[in-house]
Amino acid sequence: MSETVRDTPVIRVDDGHWLARSLRRLFASRPTTLALFAVPAGLLVAGVVSWVIHWRLGVDSAVYRSGAIALLTGEPLYDNDFLSSEPPWARLPFTYPPTGALLFVPLALFATQVSWGILGAVSVLALALVIRTAIQALPRRPSWLTPAKTTILLTVLALGIEPVWRTLLLGQINLILMALVVTDVLVLGAAQGRARHLGGVLVGVAAAVKLTPLIFVPHLWLIGRRKDAVRALATFAVLQGLIFAIIPHDFARFWTVAVTDPARTGPTFWAGNQSLNGLVLRLSDLAPWALAAAIGIGAVLAVPAVYLARRFHLGGQPLPALLVTAFFGLLLSPVSWSHHYVWVVPLVVYLLSRLPDELPHGAARVRVLAGLGAVVAVFASCVLLIMRTSDPSRPPGVKPELEWTPPEVVLGSAYLLVPLVAGLVLLFRIRRTGR
Repeated sequence: MSETVRDTPVIRVDDGHWLARSLRRLFASRPTTLALFAVPAGLLVAGVVSWVIHWRLGVDSAVYRSGAIALLTGEPLYDNDFLSSEPPWARLPFTYPPTGALLFVPLALFATQVSWGILGAVSVLALALVIRTAIQALPRRPSWLTPAKTTILLTVLALGIEPVWRTLLLGQINLILMALVVTDVLVLGAAQGRARHLGGVLVGVAAAVKLTPLIFVPHLWLIGRRKDAVRALATFAVLQGLIFAIIPHDFARFWTVAVTDPARTGPTFWAGNQSLNGLVLRLSDLAPWALAAAIGIGAVLAVPAVYLARRFHLGGQPLPALLVTAFFGLLLSPVSWSHHYVWVVPLVVYLLSRLPDELPHGAARVRVLAGLGAVVAVFASCVLLIMRTSDPSRPPGVKPELEWTPPEVVLGSAYLLVPLVAGLVLLFRIRRTGR
C-alpha cells in the first residue's frame, strides 16, 4: 500500500489534540455535561450504597480486584480455583493474563462494590468516547447526526443493549478495551506530530489485559500502519517482560497451563458463547474436534474479512473497516460471551450514518431501516438469556443448548449470525453493484 493511501486521514488531527478539542466542545453546554455524567455518577453512588448494605454487585470486577490484591500480596494467580480475597458470591478463577492483574492494581485501593462503581463509571465514559469518535470518523453523515447531542443520546440508549448493560452489571472491561482500540485505530492513526508515534500502543495495552485485542495487530498491518502494528506487539511484549520480572511463576503458569485450561472459562457450549467454537460445540454435541473445526471455518472467513476491511479502508471508511475486524475477532475467538459484543454500538453509529436527511418513501425506506432495526432488535431483545432459561421444566444438570431444535439453534446463535449475514449482504452487494 502506498504512503499516499496509508496516510490519508479521515479524522483531522493536529498533534494529537483532536480528542481534547472534541471533549471541550462536548462539555461546552452545562446540560450536556450534566447528562453525560449523570449515569457514571449514579453508578458510583450505587457502588458505595451496595458496599454499605452488602449488595452483591460486580462478579467480574471482584475477580479483577482480587487479582490485583494477589499480585500485591504474592498470592499465586492460577494455582487455585479462586483467589482468597474474592467474596463468597464471586469465587471464580482468574482467567486473564498476569499483566491484567498489574493494570487492575488501582482497584485494590477500594472495596469490592466501590470498585464495581468506579469501573462502571469509567466504562460509561468510555462508551461515550467510542460513540463520539465513531461519529467523527464518518466521512459523510446526515445533518441531524450532530456529534455532541448524538453522543449523549446514543450513550443513554445504548444502556438498553444487552452487551452494554451486562458489561456494566458484571463489572466487565469490554467498553474500556473497545475505547482503547477505537482511539488507537481511528484517532492516533490519523494524528500528526508527536501523537502519531503513539499509534499501536493502546492496542498493545488492551491485548495485555485481554488477549482478544491482538486481532487488531494484523488490522493495523493490513491498513498500512505497519510501524504501529510492530509498536503494538512491542508494547504487549514489554508488558509481558515486566510481569515476568515481577511474578515469573504466574507468568509461566498462565502461558503453559491456564491459557488453554477450559475449566477456567466455564462451559463454552453455553448460549452466551457466541463464537464459532461455541456454535460448533453445540451442533456437534461437544465433539473434541469442535475447536479445530471452528478455527478452520475462521480461516475460510478470514479471506472475505480481509477483503472487506481493506476495501472499506481504501474507500476512506475506517470505521466499517475496523468493525469488520472486530466482529471477525468475536467469531474467531474460542470464547466470545454475549457481553463481548459491545462492538454493536459503533455498528449502530455507522448504520445511522447511512440514513439520509429525509428518508425516501416505499421500498427504499424499508431497506434503509430494516438493517438498523434488525441489529437493534437482536441485541436489545435478550434473546440469548431467554434461550438459556426457556424451559424451566428441564431437570438440573441438563444442557439445554445440546437439545435445541433447528429454530432454537438460529435464535440461540443470533449474535454471531449478525456479522455473518452482514458479510454476505455486503459481498452480494459488491458483486451486484460494484459498490
